Amino acid sequence: MEKLKLLLVDDEERFLSTTSKLLSRKGLDVVTANSGQAALDMLNKESIHVVILDVKMPGMDGNTVLKKIKENHPLVEVIMLTGHGTIESAVEGLKNGATDYLVKPSDIDDLASKALEAYEKRQRLEEKIRMARARMFMKSPGEIIKEINP
Repeated sequence: MEKLKLLLVDDEERFLSTTSKLLSRKGLDVVTANSGQAALDMLNKESIHVVILDVKMPGMDGNTVLKKIKENHPLVEVIMLTGHGTIESAVEGLKNGATDYLVKPSDIDDLASKALEAYEKRQRLEEKIRMARARMFMKSPGEIIKEINP
């Protein structure tokens, strides 16, 4: 099984550095981006499974980045993270496809657990897609019999 690759996106360098180290110690493969555009660039270069995305960032905010991620990388699971949590931003993020929404400061065990849950969700979805594709190429028993006895 492929190891979870996580992209941590936040404009606060200290938070980014500390959190990425702590998540790495939990056994996660973590890469970082300090802006929404840097995150989108990273997603185009690397295979990322889960993104932990800050909502409030200068330039492109987290909800805008989330929309772009879901447009271009629909299987990537996104967990929204903010120090300025509001019901409105949580609802907007969830409507736009976020898997979960957490408020800073978040316990590192909770963050790692949510990332693993999101990765498992993605794996289940990938399996459903594989099964659907396999069914498209499989013949029914009736089709096989018709080929044997024309």
